[in-house]
Amino acid sequence: MSTIAKSIALLAILFGATACGDTWGQRAVTGGGIGAGSGALLGAVAGFNPLVGALVGGAAGAGIGAATTPHY
Repeated sequence: MSTIAKSIALLAILFGATACGDTWGQRAVTGGGIGAGSGALLGAVAGFNPLVGALVGGAAGAGIGAATTPHY
């Protein structure tokens, strides 16, 4: 399987999990996981360190997931 096909498959899985979570904590955790996976993938594809990409993406994803929690 080519790198592009693997990247597309991983992104499809990550985007499938974006709607998970109703509470602040659940959305922070799922957002962090999605951000970490996406950051690692983008870091590897762009030629940077995937670990740094995962750390930055995870932090950003957790913050965005927590900030976008719906208020009922």
